[in-house]
Amino acid sequence: MITRRLTSLLLLSTALTAPTLAHGAEPAAPPAASSAASASTPAAASEQEAPEVSIPGVSEVVVVGERTNVVRSTTQVLSVLSTQELARSGEGNIAGALTHLTGLSLVGRGYVYVRGLGDRYSLALLNGSPLPSPEPLKRVVPLDLFPSSIVSSALVQKSYSVNFPGEFGGGVINLTTRSISKDDFFSMDAGISIDTETTNQLGYTYYGSKTDWSGFDNGDRDKSPALKAFLASGERMSSGKVNTGAIARELVTGRNAVLQKDNHLPANFSLGLAGAKSFELDTVNLGLIAAAGYSNKYQTREAINQMSLQGDLSDLETNFRRITTDNRIVWNGLFGLAAEFGDNNQHKVRWTNVYIHDTVKEARLGIGNRHGTDVDYMPQDTAWYERQLVNTQVVGEFKPTENLDVDVRASYAETKRDAPYELTFEYVRTNAEADPFGQYFINRLNNGNNGDAKVSFSELDERLWSGGADVSYRFSPDLAATVGYAYNDTRRTSTRRDFQFQAPNTFPAGVDMFRPDLLLQPSVVDTFGITMVEANEGTPAFLGTLKNHAGYGKLTGRLLDSLKFDVGVRYETAKQSVSPIQVFNIPGASTAVTDLEKDYWLPAATLTWEVRDDMQVRANASKTLARPQFRELIYQFYFDPDSNRMYRGNPLLTDSELTNAEVRWEWYYDADQRISAAGFYKHIDRPIESFVSGESFTTSFANAPKADLYGLELEAQKYFEPSDWLSGDFWSTRRLLVAGNYTFSKSELKVSADDSVAVFASSSTLATDFFRDGAPLTGQSRHMANLEIGFEDSKGLSQQTLMLNYASKRVTSRGLANTGQPDIYEYPGLSLDLVLRQGIEVAGHEVELKFEARNLTGRKYKEYQETDGARVNVNTYQLGRIFSLSAKTTF
Repeated sequence: MITRRLTSLLLLSTALTAPTLAHGAEPAAPPAASSAASASTPAAASEQEAPEVSIPGVSEVVVVGERTNVVRSTTQVLSVLSTQELARSGEGNIAGALTHLTGLSLVGRGYVYVRGLGDRYSLALLNGSPLPSPEPLKRVVPLDLFPSSIVSSALVQKSYSVNFPGEFGGGVINLTTRSISKDDFFSMDAGISIDTETTNQLGYTYYGSKTDWSGFDNGDRDKSPALKAFLASGERMSSGKVNTGAIARELVTGRNAVLQKDNHLPANFSLGLAGAKSFELDTVNLGLIAAAGYSNKYQTREAINQMSLQGDLSDLETNFRRITTDNRIVWNGLFGLAAEFGDNNQHKVRWTNVYIHDTVKEARLGIGNRHGTDVDYMPQDTAWYERQLVNTQVVGEFKPTENLDVDVRASYAETKRDAPYELTFEYVRTNAEADPFGQYFINRLNNGNNGDAKVSFSELDERLWSGGADVSYRFSPDLAATVGYAYNDTRRTSTRRDFQFQAPNTFPAGVDMFRPDLLLQPSVVDTFGITMVEANEGTPAFLGTLKNHAGYGKLTGRLLDSLKFDVGVRYETAKQSVSPIQVFNIPGASTAVTDLEKDYWLPAATLTWEVRDDMQVRANASKTLARPQFRELIYQFYFDPDSNRMYRGNPLLTDSELTNAEVRWEWYYDADQRISAAGFYKHIDRPIESFVSGESFTTSFANAPKADLYGLELEAQKYFEPSDWLSGDFWSTRRLLVAGNYTFSKSELKVSADDSVAVFASSSTLATDFFRDGAPLTGQSRHMANLEIGFEDSKGLSQQTLMLNYASKRVTSRGLANTGQPDIYEYPGLSLDLVLRQGIEVAGHEVELKFEARNLTGRKYKEYQETDGARVNVNTYQLGRIFSLSAKTTF
């Protein structure tokens, strides 16, 4: 279990990290330019500070005011969410806040797509350093793990520059954690929320352990003694040398297998603390910052899960309705220490530590039919998914001379995911008059024919060492050169053991009607000879490694007074391997091994033409790549409870190569006001795409031959003065913000009759057996739009913001190729959010009150297939409207 090691690993780790910092100057704009939060309190004062942005390999970026100035002054195409804008959005985590930026959309639990491209084409960094992922199906970390309270800014760069890693498809999302505040403070916040589909509604849970409320198990979910001994023995269950009955009698209890109905699920709540203190010791300025938070949330989904094997979707192979309740508990912590020294404090060292522990306790009950019969199947599931991220980083920024900057960084990050006792039971009711028990649900434990019972244990550990150094020299005000080196070493181990309980044919009627904990109680197991088999003895464990060395050089400067350039090249070499780990005394003969060793030259160039003082045009061209994710390479079954889908990897995947081009026009016609338009194009050689096969609808992956993506982005932001139209003191200090953006993108797979693909253990190598020519890329929405309308007061904290977000349908997986099925689409649709923030004085302290109303349109989650009027709801459920109220005060 992850559980009880907590902060010891965080505080004792000595690894280092973080890139060069772009320090914000005090706002030079007039007061109206920084009114996102201006209450006269320490909290508001900290919000007015310019955003701190970590950019590896950038020696100096002057940030003045809000994100518009950052966007304008850099040589790349980027957007920055500052502390002010994070607060205005009201989002509790970074994933939700990022969706308000142009071209970004949120998929699943925390995965942010850039310009409609899937998560594989998005690179996530923390303070400029990469992070490992706690998710079996992903190599990128889900961004909903990061609460807004510990993040100072979020940068999204869409044009590639060589100071970033080469795995850059749609863009990079770089989070900068809170650093040392200029003012000492201590803040507290608390919040409560309700979900109309969950709070005070029907849901399911199970006991688990008495410490489940904390997100940590007390040891009740530790592996049983007999199971531990079996796993340590290296024997196979199929060998006949294992007493499987002794294992079976210890696994199922009333704590982990009995669903409990709760007709009144509780409300959600969160708590947070943060503080900062600065010191002066002789010639050294020291500062520390710390933050901690806890949240406890429930979500219930009543989903329709259907599946068809027909090309015209005329018949349903399965048709189920399932109610799933997730109780999610998140702890987060941040501790930072910084030192500034030398003349004018030009040398800086910062140590940052982040700890996140995220647990989902899941209970699910369903009922449905299979194969078009009247037989009822009732599956029930209980699970515990525990994820943990620990990251420690140190960065040193040194300025030996006026024109020379030297930056070094190092980082250690570790993620864990533990999922013990994933229990699945299925009871069957035949509804047949000839069956004396036809009106009852029974479980005969006979491999799904008349009931089934399974238990799974999975663990994932990933650690990532990274480091680098950058040296920049400014030859003149118009020319600077930077050279840098970066190193990443990732190691992931993934283990999954799936077991099935089996009863003999002599299993008596009546006993098969017991509830799960009684059905597999020790006396029943011993008396009737219940045994176990391991469902996947071939490849239960894998090791994945990725070692990457990179060096780069670039020049930044001006060719003419009105023409800036940023050109460079990156050389990157990487060795990626995935291979089975031997867990049995007699190893298997698996050939599911991947060894990829490649190197690339990745050039990038950006030209910026300053048409006039307030207008510029950028042009960018580059080459980048996308590597297969570890789980996509592992030839092992994995069931994803969120999508209700089975996955299996393909060891024959290889890298994708991208050619990128973009032109962007920007007009900054007033402070914090702008209009921009951009056109972009990407050609992808060997894109990695998902496909579906088999009657179980197993999702796997293959390199499609080619793909093209092109699109258009539009963005505008405008402030209005209501006092121009309305009289009265109330309107004299208020501004009206109207901001909107729209992204159109279109992608097409290029597949011809003579193209081939490599799919492990498949008899076909024809690309047309897996992909259709002209089909869109997985995860790509053709239309995405955001609209933000809000009032804000320049004399005090008072904001009222209405936000609309829209994304059109996008492919989540392919239909069965051999039947010509349509693809499976997800339709995010339109959502409407309202956020109200108001500062009031209580007992001499300024208190920020915040009210949020989310999903006011009541949109559903829809994942479906559709053709000629026939529709299959693969995974569809209602999303609740969420109303929350929180308060924050700072001392």
